[in-house]
Amino acid sequence: MYMDLPSTLGFCRQLKIFSERKGFWRGNVPALLMYMPYTAIQFTVLHKLKTFASGSSRTEDHLHLSPYLSYVSGALAGCAATIGSYPFDLLRTILASQGEPKVYPNMRSAFVDIIKTRGFQGLYSGLSPTLVEIIPYAGLQFGSYDSFKRSMMTWNRYRYSHLNLGSEDDSVSSFQLFLCGFAAGTFSKAACHPLDVVKKRFQIEGLKRHPRYGARIESSTYKGMYHALKEIVAKEGFGGLYKGLFPSLVKSAPAGAVTFVAYEYISDWIGSTAGVE
Repeated sequence: MYMDLPSTLGFCRQLKIFSERKGFWRGNVPALLMYMPYTAIQFTVLHKLKTFASGSSRTEDHLHLSPYLSYVSGALAGCAATIGSYPFDLLRTILASQGEPKVYPNMRSAFVDIIKTRGFQGLYSGLSPTLVEIIPYAGLQFGSYDSFKRSMMTWNRYRYSHLNLGSEDDSVSSFQLFLCGFAAGTFSKAACHPLDVVKKRFQIEGLKRHPRYGARIESSTYKGMYHALKEIVAKEGFGGLYKGLFPSLVKSAPAGAVTFVAYEYISDWIGSTAGVE
């Protein structure tokens, strides 16, 4: 059966819209390849550090750590995860920022070109500002999450003891954990976004890019992280340090919330399965 002309034109329009919308998923494969090892390394190192500091592997006991230890544990875990997964972060940024027509048709072509033009060290371009960013970001994220969770537990105890809701209970619901993770992700990302902007400028520095998506950033544009901050403020104003903040929050806040909830329940499940006391 053949489609008539209006149906054919309608199908073509829908196909065109779909192909344009696929741009939202540009760089998604390296992003997934980054997040899997990043999250695994981050939470493994975090759990080991908190277990060492508290003397217990139970997540409930980890809440008794001081905010300072929660901050330091989160910062160190973030650094370890960043170093372990950074090349995928670089490839994700490059593929997402190249625009159309594509300079690199896939992740492999981008990887090969970086190795040829910049060497193996090119896969770690922008690592220094990334580590400078991840220390306060991961520290604030995990430190503030623990603080929000402790506050939520205190609020639950107050509700049960003062509002006649039954026996005292400080357990935190899934929704409350989600709110704690959402608040922690929003706070940490908003505080550290300028460093994320600098990191991405270094990642795409010297790489080919279609002119319609912004002028190419030459390799000699920024001499270092501090110089990059000064240049962005001088040429783009303080608002230049917060470019892309809203979509970044839309992505990181709910993603962080879901990650924390999943981590809490998986940790409890593993602990109960292994018979951790």
